[in-house]
Amino acid sequence: MATFLYRLGRFSFRRRWTVLLAWVALLIAAVAGMALLSKPTTASFSIPGTPAQQAIDLLGERFPQAAGQTAAARVVFAGSPVDQGAVDRTVAALRTAPQVAAVGEVTPNADNTVAYTQVTYKVAATDLTTADQDALVAAAQVGRDAGLTVEISGDALTAGGHTPIAEIIGLVVAAVVLLITFGSLVAAGLPLLTAILGVGIGAAGIGIATAFTDLSATTSTLAMMLGLAVAIDYALFIVSRYRHELAAGHDRAEAAGRAVGTAGSAVVFAGLTVVIALAGLAVVGIPFLTQMGVAAAATVAVSVIIALTLLPALLAISGGKIKAVPVRDHAARPALGVRWVRVIARRPVAFLLAAVVGLGVIALPAASLRLGLPTEGSSAPDTTQRKAYDLLATGFGPGFNGPLTVVTDAGDAGRVTSEIQGLGNVALVTPPVTNQAGDTSILTVIPKTAPDDAATEDLVHDLRDVGGTLGVTGTTAINVDISEKLASALLPYLALVVGLAFVLLALVFRSLLVPLKATLGFLLSVGATFGALVAVFQWGWLADLFGVSQTGPIISFLPILLIGIVFGLAMDYQVFLVTRMREDYVHGADAKDAVVSGFSHGARVVTAAALIMMSVFFGFMLGPEAIIKSVGFGLGVAILFDAIVVRMILVPAVMTLLGRSAWWLPRWLDRLLPNVDVEGEKLTRHLAAAGTEEPKELALR
Repeated sequence: MATFLYRLGRFSFRRRWTVLLAWVALLIAAVAGMALLSKPTTASFSIPGTPAQQAIDLLGERFPQAAGQTAAARVVFAGSPVDQGAVDRTVAALRTAPQVAAVGEVTPNADNTVAYTQVTYKVAATDLTTADQDALVAAAQVGRDAGLTVEISGDALTAGGHTPIAEIIGLVVAAVVLLITFGSLVAAGLPLLTAILGVGIGAAGIGIATAFTDLSATTSTLAMMLGLAVAIDYALFIVSRYRHELAAGHDRAEAAGRAVGTAGSAVVFAGLTVVIALAGLAVVGIPFLTQMGVAAAATVAVSVIIALTLLPALLAISGGKIKAVPVRDHAARPALGVRWVRVIARRPVAFLLAAVVGLGVIALPAASLRLGLPTEGSSAPDTTQRKAYDLLATGFGPGFNGPLTVVTDAGDAGRVTSEIQGLGNVALVTPPVTNQAGDTSILTVIPKTAPDDAATEDLVHDLRDVGGTLGVTGTTAINVDISEKLASALLPYLALVVGLAFVLLALVFRSLLVPLKATLGFLLSVGATFGALVAVFQWGWLADLFGVSQTGPIISFLPILLIGIVFGLAMDYQVFLVTRMREDYVHGADAKDAVVSGFSHGARVVTAAALIMMSVFFGFMLGPEAIIKSVGFGLGVAILFDAIVVRMILVPAVMTLLGRSAWWLPRWLDRLLPNVDVEGEKLTRHLAAAGTEEPKELALR
């Protein structure tokens, strides 16, 4: 693979303008396709086959008008008291709004300070146009102009879109880190340029995909978040290697070829692990999670291809503006990485215990992990959806925002109603409504507790245990089922990822103990990440510091996403850091000396890459969306734990303690395992045979 990539790098360097124009043309075509084909994303989640979805399917057959397949909005009024005349004028405006099928009766609370009406549409939420939504807002404005507080919830009104402030801040911080790392504006700018192009193509591709399938609003954000981070990192590794090859005395074309052949091999493997981990989300069997994984995996794949082709072309275009890495006398003035690893090598057991105990303590809150899906109560505080949610909770009780729909045979409706009224967490049961065929009735049950409360989840199960109940559905029940499905898939997916990690690392490092150490370190990172998420977003520790306005269950798909993404990124750092240790050991260095030399060559680049990723991920916490905040925080702390604690402390400590045994591999297994040549040893032999090998002391630095 290294030899092929070497040739690819030289080809892209020589045909620089052809390669550049091809990528620009692809970007233009993708953006044009998005402009022509893209459709609105959805904020809803569903899983075929869950009890709540089965109840919806049953309603579709027997009670289609109650199946909830069309858009809906709940318009909430507040005043002291509510002005009925202003409400009537608002309702009249709602009835004349486009695509509105019906507007329900206005229902006030006991003291007439809060009231609401339900608006149903003729079409699904994804088919509503901007003009339709504007008409809904304009109707609400009629009441506001009369002095009422009027807010809107429901899927008919799209929540405020994601703002690019997070990406901009992440790019600014990444630019500063790159500038410090390379000391050159041009060298720092190339990773940013390739990242922007890759994310642009990925986002446009996702926009095109919305024409053919419903995608959640989180899909594109996750893909951009991950694509931006890995694209910068991959370009960082190759540009750094290019500068080392220039320092070895090679001309620019040869340096680009060698950089792509060596660092590019690690990029391919690292990118492949991320892609496999994300695409592996399909095995969980949850459609929206599969879509997120595939979209993010495709964006990462584009970033890898850009790093291998467009980046060497840009290196050629930049001419001599990117200089060789300055030669440093490490004997007289050791670099920080050298001093750091030597300190660890002197006391490996102490550092190992400190890191393991520290991450273990942070992981303790993970034992209290609760999963759930976002409600309108987790929307940004200044959105109309959140304001409507809060008004209804204040006026009618917290459970009013999470009504449950119970489906029963018409003949059992009376008895079922009586049994439900006897349950402990029920605030209200509406009279049964029967379909035209007279065989099916539905009841609406209002819990006493909020939709994301554990007691509401228990009530859903209690309702399903009532004899004669054919099904329980509604947004809250759907969220409960999805969360339970995701929770049950968490451990199998973790086992799949850990097994994959062990096999891939055994192939790369031709060792059994190195993969074992890497997977255990990965598990420590994941556990500490889950613990930090629970402490901040579920328990509320340091909530004000991180801008968390409301605590509650962790987004149900976040743990599985974190496992897949952190696995891929952890393998990135493992490969880039430990391959040089193996390379030096294979070339004759003492095992412990190889740890010091290998760490010193990789630590600076890995640290810079980690800082860039953390800046990109933490930048997303500045947005108003609670779900994006939690994803950004989770990924940011995961990189902090894995890159800084596991790779910078645990790896050198364990490798020092293992010594030569770290590279032990049974002979029979050594014969069976294919040689993937991530270190570029075959390329070294190929270049030596051609008479172009550099001095040994600079080989593949």
